[in-house]
Amino acid sequence: MVMTDLLKPEEIKKALDAFAAETFDPKKFFEMVGMKAMSAENVKKVFQVLDVDGSGFIEEEELMFVLKGFSKDGRDLTDAETKAFLKAADKDGDGKIGIDEFEALVHE
Repeated sequence: MVMTDLLKPEEIKKALDAFAAETFDPKKFFEMVGMKAMSAENVKKVFQVLDVDGSGFIEEEELMFVLKGFSKDGRDLTDAETKAFLKAADKDGDGKIGIDEFEALVHE
Protein backbone atom coordinates (compact mmCIF):
# COMPACT_ATOMS: atom_id res chain seq x y z
CA MET A 1 0.00 0.00 0.00
CA VAL A 2 1.18 3.51 -0.79
CA MET A 3 0.03 6.79 0.70
CA THR A 4 -1.83 7.86 -2.46
CA ASP A 5 -4.08 4.79 -2.01
CA LEU A 6 -5.34 6.48 1.17
CA LEU A 7 -4.99 10.22 0.56
CA LYS A 8 -5.40 12.60 -2.39
CA PRO A 9 -2.06 13.47 -4.05
CA GLU A 10 -3.04 17.13 -4.46
CA GLU A 11 -3.80 17.45 -0.71
CA ILE A 12 -0.46 15.82 0.14
CA LYS A 13 1.39 18.25 -2.16
CA LYS A 14 -0.46 21.27 -0.75
CA ALA A 15 0.38 20.25 2.84
CA LEU A 16 4.03 19.52 2.00
CA ASP A 17 4.33 22.89 0.27
CA ALA A 18 2.81 24.63 3.31
CA PHE A 19 5.54 23.20 5.55
CA ALA A 20 8.43 23.48 3.08
CA ALA A 21 9.85 26.52 4.89
CA GLU A 22 7.60 26.63 7.95
CA THR A 23 8.06 24.72 11.21
CA PHE A 24 6.30 21.36 10.90
CA ASP A 25 3.09 21.01 12.91
CA PRO A 26 1.89 17.39 12.80
CA LYS A 27 -1.72 18.13 13.82
CA LYS A 28 -2.09 20.86 11.19
CA PHE A 29 -0.39 18.68 8.56
CA PHE A 30 -2.66 15.69 9.26
CA GLU A 31 -5.70 17.94 8.98
CA MET A 32 -4.46 19.44 5.68
CA VAL A 33 -3.98 16.01 4.06
CA GLY A 34 -7.47 14.93 5.15
CA MET A 35 -6.51 12.48 7.88
CA LYS A 36 -8.56 14.15 10.63
CA ALA A 37 -11.72 13.24 8.69
CA MET A 38 -10.61 9.62 8.15
CA SER A 39 -11.85 6.64 10.11
CA ALA A 40 -9.58 5.27 12.84
CA GLU A 41 -9.08 2.18 10.66
CA ASN A 42 -7.74 4.24 7.73
CA VAL A 43 -5.54 6.36 10.00
CA LYS A 44 -4.01 3.10 11.21
CA LYS A 45 -3.34 2.13 7.56
CA VAL A 46 -1.44 5.41 7.14
CA PHE A 47 0.54 4.51 10.28
CA GLN A 48 1.49 1.17 8.73
CA VAL A 49 2.85 2.93 5.63
CA LEU A 50 4.93 5.25 7.87
CA ASP A 51 6.19 2.36 10.05
CA VAL A 52 8.99 1.58 7.59
CA ASP A 53 10.60 -1.24 9.57
CA GLY A 54 7.26 -2.88 10.45
CA SER A 55 7.99 -2.84 14.19
CA GLY A 56 4.52 -1.59 15.14
CA PHE A 57 6.04 1.71 16.25
CA ILE A 58 7.33 4.87 14.60
CA GLU A 59 10.71 5.44 16.22
CA GLU A 60 12.56 8.75 16.28
CA GLU A 61 14.75 7.68 13.33
CA GLU A 62 11.63 6.98 11.20
CA LEU A 63 9.92 10.14 12.40
CA MET A 64 12.64 12.34 10.91
CA PHE A 65 11.69 11.04 7.45
CA VAL A 66 7.92 10.98 8.01
CA LEU A 67 7.16 13.50 5.23
CA LYS A 68 8.94 11.25 2.72
CA GLY A 69 6.34 8.62 3.66
CA PHE A 70 3.70 10.93 2.21
CA SER A 71 5.73 11.84 -0.89
CA LYS A 72 9.28 11.27 -2.12
CA ASP A 73 9.45 15.07 -2.41
CA GLY A 74 8.85 15.52 1.33
CA ARG A 75 11.66 17.14 3.31
CA ASP A 76 13.38 15.69 6.36
CA LEU A 77 12.22 17.06 9.69
CA THR A 78 14.78 18.98 11.75
CA ASP A 79 15.93 17.50 15.06
CA ALA A 80 13.76 20.05 16.90
CA GLU A 81 10.69 19.20 14.79
CA THR A 82 11.26 15.47 15.27
CA LYS A 83 11.54 15.84 19.05
CA ALA A 84 8.44 18.08 19.19
CA PHE A 85 6.44 15.56 17.11
CA LEU A 86 7.57 12.71 19.36
CA LYS A 87 6.70 14.68 22.50
CA ALA A 88 3.22 15.49 21.15
CA ALA A 89 2.38 11.88 20.30
CA ASP A 90 4.35 9.69 22.75
CA LYS A 91 1.86 9.59 25.63
CA ASP A 92 3.42 6.62 27.47
CA GLY A 93 6.95 8.04 27.35
CA ASP A 94 8.61 4.99 25.75
CA GLY A 95 10.41 7.10 23.13
CA LYS A 96 8.37 5.88 20.17
CA ILE A 97 4.87 6.31 18.75
CA GLY A 98 2.51 3.35 18.83
CA ILE A 99 -0.43 2.92 16.49
CA ASP A 100 -3.01 4.03 19.10
CA GLU A 101 -0.91 7.07 20.07
CA PHE A 102 -0.68 8.02 16.39
CA GLU A 103 -4.43 7.68 15.86
CA ALA A 104 -5.10 9.73 19.03
CA LEU A 105 -2.81 12.55 17.81
CA VAL A 106 -4.54 12.67 14.41
CA HIS A 107 -8.02 12.85 15.95
CA GLU A 108 -7.09 15.11 18.89
